[in-house]
Amino acid sequence: MAERVAVVTGAARGIGAAVVRRLAGHGWRVVAVDRCADDPRVPYPLGTAEQLAELAAEHPGAVLDVAADVQDPRALRDAVALAEQRFGGLDAAVAAAALMAGGRPFWEADESEWAASFSVGVDGTAHLARAAVPALLRRPEPRTGRFVALASAAAHTGLWRLTSYNAAKHAVLGLVRGLATDLRGTGICATAVSPGSTRTEMLRATAEIYGLSDVDAFAEHQLIERILEPDEVAAVVEFLCSPASSAITGTAVHADGGFTA
Repeated sequence: MAERVAVVTGAARGIGAAVVRRLAGHGWRVVAVDRCADDPRVPYPLGTAEQLAELAAEHPGAVLDVAADVQDPRALRDAVALAEQRFGGLDAAVAAAALMAGGRPFWEADESEWAASFSVGVDGTAHLARAAVPALLRRPEPRTGRFVALASAAAHTGLWRLTSYNAAKHAVLGLVRGLATDLRGTGICATAVSPGSTRTEMLRATAEIYGLSDVDAFAEHQLIERILEPDEVAAVVEFLCSPASSAITGTAVHADGGFTA
């Protein structure tokens, strides 16, 4: 397969970083994007510039680290332009950036909880789509471009005291379905991946919301009776970025260990 190029957001750690490692390890060139700064609307630390730089250093020449906020449409357009300038085009875009905010009944929650969930998880995904799809369309036919967004098991069921997050992940799935319809006949597929409980900093933040000291307590909700590792979800994303996933578009792949079975 010819060398392929991707832009991945939320790349400093967690599933986003695992996706970058998967793609770069299989010959992709990747522009790895992360805000690299904390957000005052959530109580836990976010990925850092050091983590993003270390990720890029694992794959010299193949991964470019870019500090950019997905809430800034211009920053994502610049990241896509960098992929085209440095690597010759774009074949996949992966929207993995999101925030976890919650902890109270919806009617008691501060408005910042809703704003955080939507401005990063939904608006950020939309900004990436607007920036990336024109570049995917610039590839010559027959095209095999891919847009992949990280949804969640929360896009398919309700989670206690995480209503804003629930709504945001439902919106991501709706965005993907509409985008796939708009891309009909272009050769470009748009899909979502819905992970279950995965060993990330976001899951640790969720455990704190629920008063749990150990993230492995979430394993009881999954048929595999353990929580997922980021690389397991990244393997699904990698497949969906490949030409081999041509039969899958406008839907979500449940990489959730049986959470929603």
